[in-house]
Amino acid sequence: EVDFWIIPIIQGFVQIEELVVNYSESSDDDKSSPETPPQESTCVDDVHPTFLVALISRRSRHRAGMRYKRRGVDKNGNVANYVETEQLIHVHNHTLSFIQTRGSVPVFWSQVGYRYNPRPRLDKSENETVPCFRAHFEEQLKNYKKQVIINLVDQTGREKIIGDAYLKQVLLYNNANLTYVSFDFHEHW
Repeated sequence: EVDFWIIPIIQGFVQIEELVVNYSESSDDDKSSPETPPQESTCVDDVHPTFLVALISRRSRHRAGMRYKRRGVDKNGNVANYVETEQLIHVHNHTLSFIQTRGSVPVFWSQVGYRYNPRPRLDKSENETVPCFRAHFEEQLKNYKKQVIINLVDQTGREKIIGDAYLKQVLLYNNANLTYVSFDFHEHW
């Protein structure tokens, strides 16, 4: 009944948990040997430290859509299904942050059809893609300064065309603040 009064602020996920680390617990390996001397507590303040861990995922409103219906980059450099995930850890009056972003490969591509995992295809030429790819990463570098790109597409199968186009765009962009890593998790499955 109150949905009418609720205004969404972000589309995403937030979870905050308090964790306690017990440094005095021994591992199973340590317990298996009678010669292992008792371990001293290694915590700085000799108590079990409490960590506050927050996970916040924010989904972009630009180019949102169903997985197999919305792919690639648009003319403004927005990639499909872009999500920024921030992990915050607060301990001993210190707060640490790690941000990871993910999104569709920033080239013009699509998958047509309704069957599972339709074959990808490139929709625009390399030259037509350059300004949009550049716009995407200029925004990324403005926000995050340096980025490590981890390309997860299949490097040998049906997704190879997308992976090759992505690498070509990275090479054409030639920016020292981008590090490109290709990781074919299909190979490690």
